[in-house]
Amino acid sequence: MSVNRRTFLKTTAAGIGGGVLATQQTKAARPRKALDTDIAMLNDCTKCIGCRACQSRCKETHGLERDGTDLRYDMPLDLSGRSLTLIKMYKNDDFFTFVKKQCLHCGDPSCVSVCPVSAFEKLDNGIVAYNKDACIGCRYCMIACPWDAPTFEYDKALPVIQKCDFCKDARLAHGLDPACADACPTGAIKYGKRGDLIQEAHELIKNNPEKYNDHVYGEHELGGTSVLVLAPKEVRFEELGYKLYGDIPPFRLQEDIQHGIFKYFIPPVALYAVLGMIAYATRRKDNESTKNDDKKG
Repeated sequence: MSVNRRTFLKTTAAGIGGGVLATQQTKAARPRKALDTDIAMLNDCTKCIGCRACQSRCKETHGLERDGTDLRYDMPLDLSGRSLTLIKMYKNDDFFTFVKKQCLHCGDPSCVSVCPVSAFEKLDNGIVAYNKDACIGCRYCMIACPWDAPTFEYDKALPVIQKCDFCKDARLAHGLDPACADACPTGAIKYGKRGDLIQEAHELIKNNPEKYNDHVYGEHELGGTSVLVLAPKEVRFEELGYKLYGDIPPFRLQEDIQHGIFKYFIPPVALYAVLGMIAYATRRKDNESTKNDDKKG
């Protein structure tokens, strides 16, 4: 079937218009920075004794299996589909401390930004939630996350992404604190409103300057996070695996482009339209050149 110029241009305009509309809708739905009213968690490395009660309670709450190089013991080496929270030990010649790893529930999450099918969502209460039924397994979230929090169930026949969800369905929905905070025997994990926890963290630093690193990690990093970290004075956050990023959330430009093209998994018609216009113009030029050559011959 031949396509005349008018039909082609109509299709092109419709495709570009659809792409622009999708981009505008994405901008309107874009997440916001972390708020003081968000639910949050404060992980204090100076109070952690490495008992891993938080790890065990997390697994029990979410029905997760043992993890690690020796599955007789639950000793995971990193976050995985079986370990949503993790206690790791940092040690140098003169000092050691324990540090908790998990999803930090960013105020403006990269996983939400890059996901082409909106399987991730920033909820109004601050939780970054995941919908396994929407996920297509592209794992863009794993690449985009600055803290490597989302993990993939590589050993499952029907794998999904796993990460901390603040126990939103298992406990929060029933008026209970997250499992890890409830299990901690030393108060190293505190749950509450983000603004209150930030104020408490700064008071701890002010009243104990010889004990704490003078920084509340997550207060400003990449727009702020709902999981905050305090570290001992003897170590830098980078040594604990927490890079000191700037305040501006990443993936702004990429979000506009990607969601505008792939929203609801629609093929990138706008891109195809532009390429089609180039091909149309090139073919027309070639045809005119051939006609001129025939006349000259």
